[in-house]
Amino acid sequence: MNWFKKWRGSGESLPPAAPPKEILLAGIGGLTAIALVAALSALSGHPLVLGSFGASCVLLFGFPDSPFAQPRNVIGGHVLSSFLGLACLTLFGAHGWSMALAVGISISAMMATRTVHPPAGSNPVIIMLSAPAWSFLFTPTLLGAAALVLVALLFNNLAAGKSWPRYWRS
Repeated sequence: MNWFKKWRGSGESLPPAAPPKEILLAGIGGLTAIALVAALSALSGHPLVLGSFGASCVLLFGFPDSPFAQPRNVIGGHVLSSFLGLACLTLFGAHGWSMALAVGISISAMMATRTVHPPAGSNPVIIMLSAPAWSFLFTPTLLGAAALVLVALLFNNLAAGKSWPRYWRS
């Protein structure tokens, strides 16, 4: 019975709403980042857009101070999770159990390497559903994640008094 009581939550209040200016700027940041990555993809003829990048933008522009939104986490988390998804795909094929294994291993590996980036946890799922070649690790994963970080570097440092990132490495 106590276990079900836990589902009610602790009774805390919602966190405060962000100021309207921050909400607008976060949306503009995400729009800018995805538009740029999509444009670079079209111009270069190489895929640079990954489904999980939309969620990365939520962190990069909505919550840039979060540990999950730091460059090492964004790039490292995406690359590590994609690598592990591709490894599981290569070793075991695309199955529900291998997808689950790849996600679980990716979570543990990101935690162990201190590169946790929650959106990257979906990369093994994307990989298992699309069965890409190993080049997926470079494009869209590495180049796309690096492009997002570059846009975040430019965008998140425009405002006076703001500084991003908090760190690059430990």
